[in-house]
Amino acid sequence: MSDVIALIFDFDDTLAPDSTSGFLETIGVDTQQFWTKRVDPLLAQDWDPVPAYLHQMIELSRERGDQPITRQQLQSWGETLPLHTGVETLFSRLREQVRKVHPQVQLEFYLISSGIGDVVRHTRIAHEFTGIWASEFIYDEHGAISFPRRIVSFTDKTRYLFHIQKGIVGPAYVGKPFEVNRKVPEDRLRVPFDQMVFVGDGYTDIPCFSLIRRSGGFAFGVWDPKHRDKRSRAWGFIEDGRVSNLNQARYDNDAELYQWLEEALTSLAGRVALKSRLYRG
Repeated sequence: MSDVIALIFDFDDTLAPDSTSGFLETIGVDTQQFWTKRVDPLLAQDWDPVPAYLHQMIELSRERGDQPITRQQLQSWGETLPLHTGVETLFSRLREQVRKVHPQVQLEFYLISSGIGDVVRHTRIAHEFTGIWASEFIYDEHGAISFPRRIVSFTDKTRYLFHIQKGIVGPAYVGKPFEVNRKVPEDRLRVPFDQMVFVGDGYTDIPCFSLIRRSGGFAFGVWDPKHRDKRSRAWGFIEDGRVSNLNQARYDNDAELYQWLEEALTSLAGRVALKSRLYRG
């Protein structure tokens, strides 16, 4: 019987503005042209969106000659990139709220992103997450990006929900990709799906939305208030029954999204505490 609940986030446009576009802007790239002239033609050739943008970043890096895109640049951008309102204090506020209501229940945070790992792992909030999974590059002898090492896209994201569910998280499981297929008895799952909340904004999040909602957890769709054009896309998640609710990606105390998250987590914690008491007699 698990006393752990998990709040799982996407990153780009969920906790922060699009970090890849933001990075490209810092090195002088016209991001509109990058997406429309370089990435969109690959999508028209039936490329998956995530390897398409990673491939074009590698091509762009090679074209830059003696100024390639490097790991150091990506990490430095992660340290300084902007976050949405309230994000930096979100984790401590939610932990405190759950602790206050149900002190025996442990709240953990996870990040599953199609963005770039060397960016998200160097943000000011990276230490808040028990586990972070994102797309990764390998680097050449000069530190320049040279090939994708991991691609996280669409149903790839659900793989990491199973990592969380089974407790396959942390250094002990590095280099053991097949561990996620290990069968775990129902009563030994570390975080059952109905003890999860997922927050995301995009099409790559739909499989996670669906899996968690179908299993009895909560899924919240968000849209970046600085990009109102994305609200109509996010509204489709409501129409299709993918999410429990839809809100602006703001996390300060007065924000509706924060209040819904607080309510969802304390509700889950109450459910877990009750099951725990019944299980232990």
